Amino acid sequence: MLRTDVAIIGGGMVGLTLGHALARSGLTAAVIDRESPALRADAGYDGRASAIAYGSRRILEGLDLWSGLADGACAIDDIRVSDGASRLFLHYDHTEIGYQPLGHIVENTAIRRVLIGAVDRSPGLLHLAPATAATMSYEGAAAAVTLADGRTVRAGLVVAADGRASLTRAAAGIAVTEQRYEQTGIVCTAGHARPHRNVAHERFLPAGPFALLPMTGLAEHPHRSSIVWTERNDLAPAMLALSDDAFGAEMTRRFGNTLGPLRVIGRRWSYPLGLLHASAYVRPRLALVGDAAHAIHPIAGQGLNLGLRDVAALAEVLVDAHRLGLDLGSPIVLERYERWRRVDAIALIAVTDGLNRLFSNDVVPVRVMRDLGLAAVNRLPGLKRLFMRHAMGTVGDLPRLVRGERL
Repeated sequence: MLRTDVAIIGGGMVGLTLGHALARSGLTAAVIDRESPALRADAGYDGRASAIAYGSRRILEGLDLWSGLADGACAIDDIRVSDGASRLFLHYDHTEIGYQPLGHIVENTAIRRVLIGAVDRSPGLLHLAPATAATMSYEGAAAAVTLADGRTVRAGLVVAADGRASLTRAAAGIAVTEQRYEQTGIVCTAGHARPHRNVAHERFLPAGPFALLPMTGLAEHPHRSSIVWTERNDLAPAMLALSDDAFGAEMTRRFGNTLGPLRVIGRRWSYPLGLLHASAYVRPRLALVGDAAHAIHPIAGQGLNLGLRDVAALAEVLVDAHRLGLDLGSPIVLERYERWRRVDAIALIAVTDGLNRLFSNDVVPVRVMRDLGLAAVNRLPGLKRLFMRHAMGTVGDLPRLVRGERL
């Protein structure tokens, strides 16, 4: 029998960040991960890079995790949004709202390695990996998680951080609204001859958005960018089957020759795209975070940021309750978390779904109207600054960690 304040099911980037946040704030936490740390930290496990918004960077700084990521993080100083070959565009320049970058691009492998490497510096954090949660029961003053190897973790609260296919959520009977897009996300790293100058590009094409996100250079590849290419499901397999040269030519055809010809560096990955939203984020002694609660289209690069804001809000709610001597798994404590997070999540689901539907077509009247819309926003400084602050994750009722304060 292992006893802890909070048992977190799922040791991905959101789950393990929550474990660190709680363990560094006077609580004990056990992170139960079915994958081994070595597998999570392997470069072949995940080829994606994540956009870490400025607000999310503050969360990681507040948990003393950002210093391990800073050297490999590429600043996003500008964002350029365009619609196919149209000459009208929207340009976000970070100097219009301050001196901080809008965000950073960090490889997921680097994030996982820092989170795993920091476990030894969080004495209140127990990392059970590989370990599988077999059954869960919620009775009386505690919850019990029985592992496949026979051990039992007893905690005041269970947190589901086990992704969009969350078994923890399903076992609790929480329904979801789910929709699969007829799109596949193709991800790779691209090299190019000219520097990206810390500009992130989002180019809307009929099949979906094509994003080129700036990355730090390496000795053998001084100019690198992360590619997030949304393609129709029926065309994606053919694109993935192309040779590296042909694949690079297809990327260049979509993005243009601004940075010179694009070439593939390393492997390519593909992921089905869709949205998901849980009907409830909490039950007695259970809370959902990250993709277990909501999953969105990568069109704005906000998926991980949404999950990290869940972490900041739930950690604050639990730390405050602990200091007041309250039961961490009580409905009164958990309802505060749900009220806090639902508005942000629903708004972002609506925005990303709406943008994907609006721009993933080639209907001429719609294309003309959206191009005029991009150009109009570009000429309205007040509105543009508001959109930039939203992209930075610094708008709304912000948790202390997002505001740059300690828990």
